[in-house]
Amino acid sequence: MPRTGPGSAAKKTLLWLGVIFAALALLLGGGSMWSNASWTPKLALDLEGGTEMILAPQVQGGAEITQDQLNQAVEIIRQRVDGSGVSEAEITTQSGRNVVVSLPGVPSAETRELIQASAAMEFRPVITVGPAAAAAQPVPDEQLPAPTAEPTNASDDNWVTPELYREFESTDCTDPATLEASVEPAPADKPMIACEPTTGAKYILGPVEVPGTNIDDATFGLSQSGQGASINEWGVNIKFNGEGTKTFREVTERLFAFPQGDPHNQFAIVLDGQVISAPTVQGVITDGQPRITGQFNQESAKALSEQLKYGALPISFDIQSEQQVSATLGTDQLRMGVIAGLIGLALVAVYSLFQYRALGFVTIISLVVAGILTYLAICLLGWSQNYRLSLAGVAGLIVAIGQTADSFIVYFERIRDELRDGRGLVAAVDNGWKRAKRTVLASKAVNVLAAVVLYFVAVGNVRGFAFTLGLTAIADLIVVFMFTHPTMVLLARTKFFGEGHKWSGLDTTRLGAVPLYRGAGRIREPGDTPVRAKNKAASKEAERRMTIAERRQAEKQESLAGSGPSTEKEG
Repeated sequence: MPRTGPGSAAKKTLLWLGVIFAALALLLGGGSMWSNASWTPKLALDLEGGTEMILAPQVQGGAEITQDQLNQAVEIIRQRVDGSGVSEAEITTQSGRNVVVSLPGVPSAETRELIQASAAMEFRPVITVGPAAAAAQPVPDEQLPAPTAEPTNASDDNWVTPELYREFESTDCTDPATLEASVEPAPADKPMIACEPTTGAKYILGPVEVPGTNIDDATFGLSQSGQGASINEWGVNIKFNGEGTKTFREVTERLFAFPQGDPHNQFAIVLDGQVISAPTVQGVITDGQPRITGQFNQESAKALSEQLKYGALPISFDIQSEQQVSATLGTDQLRMGVIAGLIGLALVAVYSLFQYRALGFVTIISLVVAGILTYLAICLLGWSQNYRLSLAGVAGLIVAIGQTADSFIVYFERIRDELRDGRGLVAAVDNGWKRAKRTVLASKAVNVLAAVVLYFVAVGNVRGFAFTLGLTAIADLIVVFMFTHPTMVLLARTKFFGEGHKWSGLDTTRLGAVPLYRGAGRIREPGDTPVRAKNKAASKEAERRMTIAERRQAEKQESLAGSGPSTEKEG
């Protein structure tokens, strides 16, 4: 019969871990051969250096740019750069006039164009709405819409050609590459296909009817009832200029004629090629002050109002100067960080060997396995997600050494506790694991949660620290479950560890354990206290492990034993 015991299961687990490592290595190797993957992590601006561009804003009409406009322009550039996959970029203002963009490495031509382009906000009527994903079953050719005449207005279905509809069917708004490509604005006098990332909708939109530059102001606040009382419904208020008021009245007159629920009743607000909102028309707006309501909270209403207010800024940027910059922290700081990590690793190794003797080698090898797994993950993320390792990320890796070693220590101490209770090593490993894994899971869950919260609330390089902290916590869990525990299961069945060699770290005499069979026909009883081992170190260790209640109980038993009745043989 095939062996299906714990030892066999442990070997299978180790085998699966080897398969994972082999798959990651093959993936990275294949990426380095046929793509731009590398066996070394990509470094961030503070470690590698890069390109610094000083951008001078150009406002149409020669108007002066305000600080609010400049701040919003910086935010738009940051969103574009992050969306293009460039990580660890630094975008700041300079002298209240210019924008400084620092990017790792050398930016591509596409990234340069993305940074320099002005934000384009437009109001377009909706012609067709569909789900975000590409169509699984395309419409048959005979059922494709076909223009029958020249379009008479921006909502006319005659704008939709068979070619445009096929493109609409094949567009996948769930693909990040589609959203990145949509930043390039379509011609104002032509229809376009656009995605709305927040709702997962896909649209065919007519030509531009109202440009975003016709917005004078945008605010947000709670809606009011007919009697003027505030109701618990957030909304966004738009105020058009004179030209925008006239045009928007004509647009709402046409759209309001369509029934509610018809896509033609909607108009889309498009920013950088993406739909940020597509409200329905519930009346003719004659005063140029429409109000957008819906599923808003205070935060989302504020965000939309700021996009409307500043997103249509007629601002473009000229690259005033560009230069290559060296690493702000440099290779010296990186070398010192690596040295600090090696010192920390050495201290953990020394402590493990001193405290656990040969068992400490399991800790050291587990740390090495966790380090290799983390390294491969960082290299793969650098290739697939353009992740770059900053000095803050290196700090997260150094901190993770102690947190990773802590998981092994918890496990080993649970095993030693079981040995002190008189169990054999095989049973101690099994019971110790059942107790330790709950503690390890709870600890790593807290670490991951803290890393996630820190990543989303922090800015700048702190996010790099949070990311590596969370990544190493996940790697630690994989190693503890798939390497450390299976290794201990196998070691428990060896003579050196199973018989408790004095250098194994599992010597029961040093641990002060009470054996199950105590000799002379006696077995361990529930009230028995740890054996007073001849070895002083073992005795001290046993006493140190006792709780206050156990220590008092032991003292009481010793007192009773010393003052109890005795018998003497009569002569």
